[in-house]
Amino acid sequence: METPAGTMTETAAGTLSRTAPATTAETAEDGLARAFDAAVAADERIEPRDWMPEAYRATLVRQMAQHAHSEIIGMQPEANWITRAPSLRRKAILIAKVQDEAGHGLYLYSAAETLGTGRDELLDKLHTGRQKYSSIFNYPTLTWADVGAIGWLVDGAAITNQVPLCRCSYGPYARAMVRICKEESFHQRQGYELLLALSGGTPAQHAMAQDAVDRWWWPSLMMFGPPDDASAHSAQSMAWKIKRHSNDELRQRFVDICVPQAEALGLTLPDPDLRWNEERGRHDFGAIDWTEFQQVLKGNGPCNEQRITQRRRAHEEGAWVREAAAAYAAKREEVTAS
Repeated sequence: METPAGTMTETAAGTLSRTAPATTAETAEDGLARAFDAAVAADERIEPRDWMPEAYRATLVRQMAQHAHSEIIGMQPEANWITRAPSLRRKAILIAKVQDEAGHGLYLYSAAETLGTGRDELLDKLHTGRQKYSSIFNYPTLTWADVGAIGWLVDGAAITNQVPLCRCSYGPYARAMVRICKEESFHQRQGYELLLALSGGTPAQHAMAQDAVDRWWWPSLMMFGPPDDASAHSAQSMAWKIKRHSNDELRQRFVDICVPQAEALGLTLPDPDLRWNEERGRHDFGAIDWTEFQQVLKGNGPCNEQRITQRRRAHEEGAWVREAAAAYAAKREEVTAS
């Protein structure tokens, strides 16, 4: 059927794929590129069988892989406290949260696989240092209050960054993000509630909560990535509508959200330059130590080696499970075929 953007043709799998009417002066790929650009401009979703530029595909694989890696590496700092949670209720909450993070990783690896990149390949790149995960997970969880600070700040930053991804131009990524963001919102509330309980407790508990916020605040601001003028991928990702907002826009939004929440918690954000700017209608905040950020990305953070070593060990120790699952699937296929 004819559409303004070109022609929709049915594939062998029964799905519709965009093509564009080619003129005598352009190649078939030029027409496909025009149809892709028109679809992105019209806020339409790009689906796995649609034509897409290789650079768009590579950008999505890189971003989704980093996101998936962050989810499964991010299980480690909090799982460290499951056996030491102060009550059965807190233990159950933390177990559920860590389990959610594993599920998020699986959603995202599955989304990346729709682009023709196998999960084994992505994990191999993680284990060999060829792909990154979020710098925030290379910091240690020193006290129980860190679990609350991660929930409030780290998951809060994740929500700020990820909610716009529900409108990502690539369909499988956008749909995965809908469920992930719903679950992350629970994680953020749980962290906030934990800090509220500590802050309103004994002086020692309040001091523990304040110490955790002091240590996690600046790394949380770094989660949004380098400043816009130093970001290698941000502008193109926004042009393709993979991202909807720049790093600095999202960071500013996060700061503005956190200031009144910190006041409600009775905690202080560790930034002497933090103040309301009446003219801008936003909060001004101090300079971020981007040298620290780069060092952590390069593998020199407090827990880089520990995190990736544990990830490799877990992968190796789980090999028998993957082999058993593959053998069972093969056996079921043989039974079905016969």
